[in-house]
Amino acid sequence: MNNVLLKRDLTGEQLSIVQSELDKKSKSKVIMYLLWWFTGGVGGHRYYLGDVGYAIGMTLTLGGFGFWALIDVFFIGKRLEKKTEILERDIIENVKNYTTSKIAN
Repeated sequence: MNNVLLKRDLTGEQLSIVQSELDKKSKSKVIMYLLWWFTGGVGGHRYYLGDVGYAIGMTLTLGGFGFWALIDVFFIGKRLEKKTEILERDIIENVKNYTTSKIAN
């Protein structure tokens, strides 16, 4: 489900909680690209994103002998967006569940 639709039912207070948690937990695009620049050959940017399987593969092959690391620069931005979207969805669900359980008690 789209995060915009999930946020539609939240109050202003809940939205500010979601945004605050997202700001605390989300990854920085600048840091990710700096990691790619300096540690791309060993997958540092993939470790940062939490893609440990890809990162280990990059480490063992030295970034696919450089080719994988070079090509990866075009894919990691979209991967960061997807990870942030998933994180936001999880935060929204947690806020909704917390509010529902608080009302029930």
